[in-house]
Amino acid sequence: MSQDHAPSDLPHVGAPLLSRLLDVIETEIAPMTARGVEAGNKIFGAALLRKSDLSLVLAETNNEIENPLWHGEMHCLKRFYEQSPRPETRDLIFLSTHEPCSLCLSAITWSGFDNFFYFFSHSDSRDSFAIPHDLRILSEVFGLEDGGYRRRNAYWTAREIRAEIADLDASEREDLEVQARRINRLYDGFSETYQASKAGGIPLD
Repeated sequence: MSQDHAPSDLPHVGAPLLSRLLDVIETEIAPMTARGVEAGNKIFGAALLRKSDLSLVLAETNNEIENPLWHGEMHCLKRFYEQSPRPETRDLIFLSTHEPCSLCLSAITWSGFDNFFYFFSHSDSRDSFAIPHDLRILSEVFGLEDGGYRRRNAYWTAREIRAEIADLDASEREDLEVQARRINRLYDGFSETYQASKAGGIPLD
């Protein structure tokens, strides 16, 4: 599809947008991830939403037991490019449950997205979920310590959902923080399942 039009504007990053992103994680991505981790896949997932009305285009989850490249974001992009017709990537919000790894950062860039949002950080993946590969690869391959890539650059702007929530007024934060805690508990459970039921065959499990 043609990518020659200007990107559409991202909605204001306030409580309504953040609430919608949390809803998509909790009600669209998480149920798919629950099934995926039971099969031995990792806990990562992603979704695409239209900037214009925040409607869901696609949600997906990790499918590394089929192909080690099918991280949550990569599998989402695979399914997206199987659609026809499909929206322009510049008109979409890219949502990831976890801060994208170097593979997924590149895929988001090459696909033409000008933004992405994530809930859990690289440090969470390492410290809370015992999956250290994102930070380790950035360090060993690219020489970037502590995940030190540029979160605002000529291609896209990355935003951490929990940091955006923390910047809101207290009256706007309360409901979002309650929902964020629910999501934390969900993914704690997914992590326990993944660590107990790894299927093997994933090079970096």
